[in-house]
Amino acid sequence: MAVNVLIVDDSGVMRTMIIKTIRLSGLQVGDIHQAANGQEGLEALNQHWIDLVIVDINMPVMNGEEMIDRMLKVPDFRDVPIVVISTEGSKTRVERLQNKGARFIHKPFTPEIIRDTIKDFLGDQVFDGTAA
Repeated sequence: MAVNVLIVDDSGVMRTMIIKTIRLSGLQVGDIHQAANGQEGLEALNQHWIDLVIVDINMPVMNGEEMIDRMLKVPDFRDVPIVVISTEGSKTRVERLQNKGARFIHKPFTPEIIRDTIKDFLGDQVFDGTAA
């Protein structure tokens, strides 16, 4: 089963790094969509079938937490798995995001951390077994 992924981060370099990392993780990737902020992320969710959202917290226009809050209000989006990848270290914010159903990964990260976090949501069947 190929997974369609939406990566939301204001840094193009970080989006590219996340793409490379998820490919190294062994995830069977379908389409990868990118957005530079939460507003663009919501637009992408409206336009494409997305199986997994990977989102940063601190972004201009609309931050990642606001995007998550808006996703949770839309029945078609509320069950889409969300992985937050951020340098944000606030324990309160991390716990708040986890209470909303998101998984949290601190930057820097490894393909193994990405793989294990996605497995929590989607299971082993979305991996091809060639992970780094």
